[in-house]
Amino acid sequence: MGFDVELILLALAPVFVGCIAWECIWWRRRGNTSVYSWRDTLCNTGLALLHQGADKLAWLFVIPVYSWVYTHWRIHTFDSSWTSLVALFLAQDFLYYWFHRTSHRVRWLWAAHSVHHSSERMNLSTAFRQSLMYPVAGMWLFWLPMAWLGFEPRLIVAIVLLNLAFQFFVHTQAIPKLGPLEWVLNTPSVHRIHHARNPRYIDRNYAGVLVIWDRLFGSYVKEDPAVPCDYGTIKRVTSFNPLTVTFCEWRDMLRELLRARTWKERGTLLFAPPEVAESVAARQAAETEPQRPASFRL
Repeated sequence: MGFDVELILLALAPVFVGCIAWECIWWRRRGNTSVYSWRDTLCNTGLALLHQGADKLAWLFVIPVYSWVYTHWRIHTFDSSWTSLVALFLAQDFLYYWFHRTSHRVRWLWAAHSVHHSSERMNLSTAFRQSLMYPVAGMWLFWLPMAWLGFEPRLIVAIVLLNLAFQFFVHTQAIPKLGPLEWVLNTPSVHRIHHARNPRYIDRNYAGVLVIWDRLFGSYVKEDPAVPCDYGTIKRVTSFNPLTVTFCEWRDMLRELLRARTWKERGTLLFAPPEVAESVAARQAAETEPQRPASFRL
């Protein structure tokens, strides 16, 4: 199945590109030239290529870890029946929800995930805006319980890739709400909220495929036409250089760690929610800013 999924994703590549082209033309014919920009789209493409290269390399190291856990520690053995595949899908989507939620609430993971949120545009090319640092941040650890439960590593890789492929189609403003599907699936409307930085919307709707996890764990918010989404991160990223976009949060985190005076402060900068870490960084900046004579202060 892992090999079949690779072929499916390869076949989907021109579909993804075609959908992006269609969406761009669709908006331009309606006189809206703000949804897409060449610089943003090219940056997204560069980030996707870097991410894919890092992902392929990471799997070479991670799959043997999954295999070792599966061989020595699994508590059950799932076969390739439809019931097992449904269980695999539900397990991975559940774990994806917690990976995604943790990525917004733990700065170490946010340093990687913030790349995906850093564009101030929301279109299908935004789905390509991924970080090559996910393996370093520890994304792969969230799928490890599936090997322990008894799912074969090749099936784990396959379902992770399929889940991410589905999410391409929810990165759009061109599709309205989808009626009853909004109760079950991660739809474009659900995911638009997730990319918004409005106080009402921020850090909500973490769904991968199923939105039921958000509803169960209290993180669901419905899109309100009276509150248009304001896309991007609170700490704005203005560069279109893929490497700058990838490493800017890691750079800031390292600089702040070097200024930290206690281990508690270092722990906060690494593992606290991003807004808490930002408050520590702001205090550091205030303390290290050279004090001018009173007569020169504004």
